[in-house]
Amino acid sequence: MIQAIGLTSNARKESPLAVDDVSFEAHAGRVTALLGARGAGKTTAVRLMLELQQGRGVTYFRGRPLHRLAHPAREVGVLLGDVPGHPARTVQGQLRMLCSAAGVPVQRADEVLEVVGLVSLRDQRLGTLSRGMDRRLGLACALLADPHTLVLDGPADGLSTREGKWLHGILRAHASLGGTVLFTTDDPKEAARTADRIVTLDEGKVAADQDVADFARTRLRPRVAVRSPHAVRLGVLLTKEARTAKRRVEVVPEDGNRLSVYGSTCADVGETAFRHGILVHQLADEVGDAGPAVARTLSADPRDERGAADTTPFPPANVADNTSDAHSDAAASALAAAEAFNDPAGPSTFVPLVDTTPAPAGPGTVADGQGDAAHDEPGSASSLAPLPPPITVRPARSPLRPLRYELRRATGIATGYVTIALVLAVSALLSVLLARIGHTPQPRLLAAWPQELPLPPAALGAGLLGAFAFGDEFRHPALAADRGTVPRRLGLLTAKLLVGAATAVLMGVLVVGCDAALLHLVYGSELTQVPSDWLSLTASWFALVVACAWAGVLASGVFRSTAAGLAAVVAVPVVIVPLVQKALEGPSVRTAAGLPTRLRDLALVHWPFGAERFVAAGVRMVAQPVGGALMLSLSALLCAYLLMVLRPRVR
Repeated sequence: MIQAIGLTSNARKESPLAVDDVSFEAHAGRVTALLGARGAGKTTAVRLMLELQQGRGVTYFRGRPLHRLAHPAREVGVLLGDVPGHPARTVQGQLRMLCSAAGVPVQRADEVLEVVGLVSLRDQRLGTLSRGMDRRLGLACALLADPHTLVLDGPADGLSTREGKWLHGILRAHASLGGTVLFTTDDPKEAARTADRIVTLDEGKVAADQDVADFARTRLRPRVAVRSPHAVRLGVLLTKEARTAKRRVEVVPEDGNRLSVYGSTCADVGETAFRHGILVHQLADEVGDAGPAVARTLSADPRDERGAADTTPFPPANVADNTSDAHSDAAASALAAAEAFNDPAGPSTFVPLVDTTPAPAGPGTVADGQGDAAHDEPGSASSLAPLPPPITVRPARSPLRPLRYELRRATGIATGYVTIALVLAVSALLSVLLARIGHTPQPRLLAAWPQELPLPPAALGAGLLGAFAFGDEFRHPALAADRGTVPRRLGLLTAKLLVGAATAVLMGVLVVGCDAALLHLVYGSELTQVPSDWLSLTASWFALVVACAWAGVLASGVFRSTAAGLAAVVAVPVVIVPLVQKALEGPSVRTAAGLPTRLRDLALVHWPFGAERFVAAGVRMVAQPVGGALMLSLSALLCAYLLMVLRPRVR
């Protein structure tokens, strides 16, 4: 059950509130529609409910606000807009990646694919999906953790009639199993066909909160759609004849040469057009929406001649088509009302435009007594209820299995493989050219690191892959589709650092191995002899590529951009190293001459299994300009990341 109480958006300068004190309930086992025209505040209300937007109010999902739920994805399934996934990722890969984030078995992905009918498209790329297939995938993502509640914003927008019927059937099936379903729409007929209860928003406020039968009786009514090049003349004639015959007919001009005629039939309109020689291009029966406030332009109601204001809509047309069994009674009542209207001898009683029954504000124990204040006399002290609590945008939670999630994210697209292949090709070509030119030490030759380049291709590739780790999260926020912000948590950061380090080490090994093999093939074994200090050189090489990968991860996480992550890696030798050297070369009383030797001597203690050689190699690298600058950058980026994680964030 959903209880939304006092949802109010923050004011923006002189603009009216997008949502103003919206309160309603969506019960379990029923489908609830949030209906309103574009700009009525439906999406804003949903975002306030999900704590994606700041404002005031509170929303309870089975008695708890969203931020008090241990695992929100397992309680509330959300569909907001298109599926935010990488275009190159497959449908099955996207769902399996989200399975790790939600903490559910990977087999769940295949189950929901079967439910939404995407089994045959499991290997299809997200970027090639049609609108209907994207809606199906979004619904699969919402159902992945088997939530009790579904909150869908415009799920049928852009779908064909057949796809819309299928989607509504899925929603009805979820509600029949005891779940709660809330969806937004701007189509009254869609709401009447699908929902059990309809909450109508008008200019950010609740205009009506009705069962589907009451909604159909008060909001939907039959009309005759007419298209003619002489629409204005035909409208005047229809109004004149209706007044002469004392019939209740309303003619509403539409855009272009269209008319909407309420209270008449196709036969009557066609006969009038034929008698007066008016050409008609279209003549069809439709079901129109009365709207929260019906605009009447040409009214043939006899009471208008006596000055009586006509503010009452006509009874509805047949909205029982494609209506599920769960609300067949409501559809039957709507059908009976339509038949009564179509009968010329039928009753002439009319119902009010909207249901004036106040919308429920939730139990008093939940709303802190605000529900009782609505029944007090206006102007009394008790009627001035306190403002609802503020809605704070809270960060998303980390995946339940961050390491497994990161592995699936990194291996699910070809970006990493293409980057590694490109680094291997460039490194091999550089090593051959450097060997041909000469004057390059063997360690730099194997690493394809010319003196003119600030970093070798392997280090740049490791930094780029590290930058993709967080850059893709912010560009395609699949992990935070229901929360709006990409989570920056220590668990997720640790997983990205581990995967980035492993990828960097693997790429470093492949680069040295491929360079050595190619040099041996082209120039013989002279350039591929193993140096005597290969252990310390290996440790320095691994430390360099891992540090570059970590710099990319941290920078992209702090600045929310892949380009910023790569720029942070390149800036280390280009910007930071010259600044550090310039600072050290300034005038001083004492210098740190011999610091690398003293650090190396300090590290040369007896370590088990000869590990002191690796420690000495790491110290030697830190003492170098590039190594020191990398350590300085990593420390600054890590502190910035920890500051963003630990400090309370209010956006």
